[in-house]
Amino acid sequence: MLKLNKSVKTIAVLAAASALALTGCGRADTGSSANGSSAAAGFAKDAEIGVALPQKTSENWVLAESLFNNGLKTAGFKGDVQFANGGVSDQQNQISSMVTKGAKVIIVGAIDGAQLGTQLKQAKDAGATIIAYDRLLLNTENVDYYVAYDNYKVGQLQGQALLDGMKAKKPSGPYNIELFAGSPDDANAKVFFDGAMNVLQPKIDDGTLKVVSGQKSFEQAVTQGWKAENAQKRMDTLLAGSYTSAALDGVLSPNDTLARAILTSVKAAGKPLPIVTGQDSEVESVKSIMAGEQYSTINKDTSALVTQAIGMVKDLQAGKTPPTNAEADNGTKKVPTFYLKPVIVTKANAAEAYANDKVLAPLTK
Repeated sequence: MLKLNKSVKTIAVLAAASALALTGCGRADTGSSANGSSAAAGFAKDAEIGVALPQKTSENWVLAESLFNNGLKTAGFKGDVQFANGGVSDQQNQISSMVTKGAKVIIVGAIDGAQLGTQLKQAKDAGATIIAYDRLLLNTENVDYYVAYDNYKVGQLQGQALLDGMKAKKPSGPYNIELFAGSPDDANAKVFFDGAMNVLQPKIDDGTLKVVSGQKSFEQAVTQGWKAENAQKRMDTLLAGSYTSAALDGVLSPNDTLARAILTSVKAAGKPLPIVTGQDSEVESVKSIMAGEQYSTINKDTSALVTQAIGMVKDLQAGKTPPTNAEADNGTKKVPTFYLKPVIVTKANAAEAYANDKVLAPLTK
């Protein structure tokens, strides 16, 4: 079921964004643009704004499409919102098309942030401002801003939730766990994993946690394409190979779609459900959390993220420098960044976390 109407009150979103601008960690706004010069002179209020989104692999991307369409229209811009369901080449062509149409700003949620260099240079040469959305654009000078939730913090929250959930279920260890990561072509996937391992690795080292399969590296844990079927197949293999007699206490899952696939595999094997983490607050996973199956998710309110991105466009249109509260190293430059704060959600705090969400709040009653 898709959250096509998920939203929060505009005032609340703007207040949250303002608070983050004042309290976020890292580099505060210095009044200079990404290229070190003063803010651009601005552009027409009805300018073309391109939004290049990846494949529709989760609810948050579907929601982002409608929010960008509505938000840009309300702001007076001509929005061109495209999904690259045909893959990287499709997204490359879409960005080139946006440049040809004269887009003043191009917001990019990349399928693969390392494979858009030619198109991003084309856009910058044409005078467009590039905003990386949710996923950092890698190894290029041709990105001006990045807006996202703090994805390393997301991973840390997931790692801590895994520990907390297992301890609540079984007060003393050791605990047998398995590790899952996202798609290797998504720049966020390793950031999530590294954040989680920042919390989990010390517990692996001291023997509190045991990865029974031995598959501890990001490369061993990846899930191509973020596809549920790939996660379920790998979980089937892990259970058959490592858990014929051992008990599985927990699974690090980077998002809700994969979490549900992992739980499906465990159920099919007839084994007790482990503690499983997630991310994105998908409807079916919130239902699962309230039913006592999936343990946790991360609330990364898509409406707040889109609002922040459109706010950046408004600032650029007015000739202002968008606020930032951090820098993100993309391998070539430190990109001025605005990080929003992710929130861990379990059954215990779901009602509070989703109090302003018209779709999710009723599920927590």
